[in-house]
Amino acid sequence: MVADAAPAQGMRIGISTSVIQNGRSGVGQHVLSLVRALADETQRDEFILFVLEHDLPLFAFANPAIRFVPVPERFRPPVRNIAWHQFALPVLARRLRLDVLHVPSYRRLLWARPCALVATIHDLAPFRVSGKYDPMRMFYGRIAVRKLARRQDQVIAVSRDTANDLIRWYGIDEKRITVIPNGIDHHRFQPGSPAKAKASICRRTGANRPFFLYVARLEHPAKNHVRLIAGFERFKTQTGSPWQLVLAGSDWHGAEVIHQRVLRSPFTSDIHRLGFVEPNDLPCLYQAADLFVFPSLHEGFGMPPIEAMACGCPVMSSARGALADVVGDAAALVDPDDEKDIASGLARLSADKGERDRLRAAGLTHARRFDWHNAARHTLDVYARAGARHGHLQAARSGLG
Repeated sequence: MVADAAPAQGMRIGISTSVIQNGRSGVGQHVLSLVRALADETQRDEFILFVLEHDLPLFAFANPAIRFVPVPERFRPPVRNIAWHQFALPVLARRLRLDVLHVPSYRRLLWARPCALVATIHDLAPFRVSGKYDPMRMFYGRIAVRKLARRQDQVIAVSRDTANDLIRWYGIDEKRITVIPNGIDHHRFQPGSPAKAKASICRRTGANRPFFLYVARLEHPAKNHVRLIAGFERFKTQTGSPWQLVLAGSDWHGAEVIHQRVLRSPFTSDIHRLGFVEPNDLPCLYQAADLFVFPSLHEGFGMPPIEAMACGCPVMSSARGALADVVGDAAALVDPDDEKDIASGLARLSADKGERDRLRAAGLTHARRFDWHNAARHTLDVYARAGARHGHLQAARSGLG
C-alpha cells in the first residue's frame, strides 16, 4: 500500500523488545537493527523501549537518544512474559501517555488498547509447518493470536507471503497490512578477503577445506537440518569430495535430534557445529564459506541468505514461504523435501566455480535492495497511520457515547 505522510508533530512511541531472546534469533536481530535505524531516521519522535534487564546492554548503542523502561527478569519466561504484556504493559502505556505501542512479534500482542497498536508479524509458521511447536504453542499461534492480531490498528508483514497468510488465516483487512521487508546492515555485511576469512575460520573451527555453510538455529523439523545432513552424506558418497559442512546456530526446539543425526553420520568428522555465532563474527563466516545453503521448510522472510549474498557468498536455497521472493533469481533453488535434490545441488555447485561466481555477482546486486533505513522510514509511516486510525476510533466511540 502507499505510505501516508507522517504528521509534522512528533509522537511518543513505545516498543516492546522482550522477544529478542538475548539477540540470538532472527527476530532479535530484526528488533535491534530496526531500533538502530529508527533512532537515525527521526529526531521529532520520542522512543521508549521496554527491555528485560539482562538485555539492556544490547541496546547501549541507543543511549542517550532513546528512553528505557527496564522489565524485571522474572518476566522473561514465556507465560509470565505474555501475562506482563496483557496486564502490566497497558498500564505503563497509559501512564507514559504513549501515542503508539509497537510489539514486533505475534506471540506478545495486546488485547487492551491503551493507545494505537502496531504489530510486526514475521510468519504464520503454526499454519505452515506441522509439529513446529508443542500443542499449546500451536493452539496459541492458531487461535489466540488470530483474535489478538485483529485488534491491532496496523500490522507490518515482513514479506508479501506473510501478508497473504495474515489475510487468509487471520482474516485481517488488507488495508491494515503494510509489507516492509527486513534490511541488512551493509556496513557490517560486505565482501572481504576470502583467504583471510578462511584462515580465521580454520583456526576457530577446524574447517580446513572448502565448506558449505548453514546459519540457522538448530530447530527440528522446521529448519530441515536432518535432510540437509542426509543430502550432504549422499553428496559425499557419490562424489568423494573433500567439502565439509558447517552448521552455525544455537540450540532450539528439537536440537537433540540434529545433534544425534550428526553423531550417527559416517561423515561426522566433516560436519562442524559452531553453536551460536556472535553477530560481529557472522560476516567473516559468510566471507569464508564457499557456498551458503538454506534448505528451510518455511520462512516468513529469511535474513541469512541475503546477509550471505551481501558478503559475496553464493547461495543455494529452498523456495518455501517468502524465500522465493526474497532470494529472487540470485540463488540456486532446491526442493527441501528431497534429499536427492539437495545432494544434486551440492554436487553441481561445488564442481562449477563459474556458476558460483555468477551467483556471487547476482547476490551482491540483489542484496543492495534490502536496507534498514528504508524499513525504518516506512515503519514511521505505519506509526502515523496507526495513530490516525486510533484517534478516529476513539472519536467515533465518544460520539456514540
